[in-house]
Amino acid sequence: MRRVGLLIKNASGIGLLCLMAACGNGDKPATRDLVQSPDELDPKTTENIRQLLDYAGTHKQLPDDSALLFDNALLSKAYQEREYKPIWGSREEWQPLADSLFGFLQTAKWYGLFPEDYHFPRLSSIRQRILADSARKGDRTDAVLWARADIMLTDAFVHIIKDLKLGRLPLDSISARKDSVLPADFYLQRLSAARGKQSLALAFYGLEPRHEGYRRLKAAIPAFLENASDRVYTRVPSPKDPGFKQALQTRLYEGGYLDQDSITADSATLVKAVKKFQEEHNIAVDGRVGEGTVRILNTNDKDRFVNIAITLDRYKHLPDSMPGRYVWVNIPGYYMLLHQGDSINVESKIICGKPATRTPLLTSAISELITYPQWTVPTSIIAKEILPAVKRDPGYLAKKGFSLINGKGDEVDPFTVEWSKYSKGIPYKVVQGSGDANALGILKFNFPNKYAVYLHDTNQRYLFAQAMRSLSHGCVRVQSWEKLAYSIIRYDYKSREDGKPSAVEDSLNSWLKRKEKHHITVKNRLPVFIRYFTCEWRNNRLLFYDDIYGEDRLARRQYFAGK
Repeated sequence: MRRVGLLIKNASGIGLLCLMAACGNGDKPATRDLVQSPDELDPKTTENIRQLLDYAGTHKQLPDDSALLFDNALLSKAYQEREYKPIWGSREEWQPLADSLFGFLQTAKWYGLFPEDYHFPRLSSIRQRILADSARKGDRTDAVLWARADIMLTDAFVHIIKDLKLGRLPLDSISARKDSVLPADFYLQRLSAARGKQSLALAFYGLEPRHEGYRRLKAAIPAFLENASDRVYTRVPSPKDPGFKQALQTRLYEGGYLDQDSITADSATLVKAVKKFQEEHNIAVDGRVGEGTVRILNTNDKDRFVNIAITLDRYKHLPDSMPGRYVWVNIPGYYMLLHQGDSINVESKIICGKPATRTPLLTSAISELITYPQWTVPTSIIAKEILPAVKRDPGYLAKKGFSLINGKGDEVDPFTVEWSKYSKGIPYKVVQGSGDANALGILKFNFPNKYAVYLHDTNQRYLFAQAMRSLSHGCVRVQSWEKLAYSIIRYDYKSREDGKPSAVEDSLNSWLKRKEKHHITVKNRLPVFIRYFTCEWRNNRLLFYDDIYGEDRLARRQYFAGK
């Protein structure tokens, strides 16, 4: 390849030699470019920024650096507007804004961020080399070094803005955000404002969610990090695997739940230690080591910080401001809250879907209440549970209180159906009538959604006593359904002038007493947010919940690789 030299004169008359092979074809730029005086540094840095960005346009990264740049096109635009002049340093000195950004990167974890995502190890090395170059060994006067640092700092700046505003998780169908992609001008305006005022706080102001849960969780991070352990514990295999009991004993000993590990512990001692662990980690205290307990035994503080980071990102998928009233369901926390303004009107335990029949994440609004509802069994449950059962015994339906309904709405005798010819579905509805034995219990809260799930009471109220409550077919069972129902009614239908309950509330009382099925329209539709947050600051403590559906583990593999 023939190399062609081009001499360009800048405004100050300094000659800038740009080799077309380096500037136009993406060939590897120079690795060193020493200047003789501070006056020469900025023009030389400008030249090297241009060449490095040209290289990055082809390779998506700087030469001799394995880290990809966040947005090379955005970097090019930012520097084109400045004619490639440096932003973060000048005349062998860092600008105050650079010092602020270095300081932010040192404490990036306080924001649920990872410093290594923003070139911090490399930037820190460059900074130390320049600061330590008191004898002028070359680093402080190396325009290539300054240019690399400048580009990486700008890349870190815009990447941080994106992660603070939108997070790292991709937006999904339930996200209420409208700004899923930030335009280039959004970043450039923040950069310009920061440079003009030399204020990093000004650039980052207002990017993060205003949700109270986000604020509290983030505020808990410094104390968590201060007390976090980097200890690696013995991994406990599945209870079905060989070596489980010995690994369990070793892990309990390492965590301080057993006094010794040299002698095999008896069953009573192990059960006592397991209960102590379960109580400390807010899970079912039964002394048994199921898959859930094993997952938590195998979770360390490094894992928990990743859970915090993922949860902070999930807050960023919520609307910028939440409604004045809304129902909040946190699946891993097994609870429901009715928010009204700054208060919690109703708090309740819930039962959610089993891992095999998960409760879906969704955003909707409660539109009606139904007293003593019937339950039309979803086709998925018919195929997986009911069809195999009636093939063995057609009387199964009557025992469970189910009716078989054909397309005309007529009831069909299950003993007259040739069940053997059906393998995946049936041409009938399976309906469970109203009553105390109905799976939906006494009251159902309807809201539009494509999954045919809802909030409801249950005929298995004893299950609320369990700590691990992922037990349903997908709907959300609410322990305090009555409080939620009356709160909705009293908000929609105000008390009469004499202070007595509204006519609708009187009717609800009567229908419940008489065990009658009725529909009540919710005039002010109540927003419902069903979400999956595995940690939060609640009840004055930082709580971590079992990742029952493996959502955090999946997110970690896909979007937090190596963390």
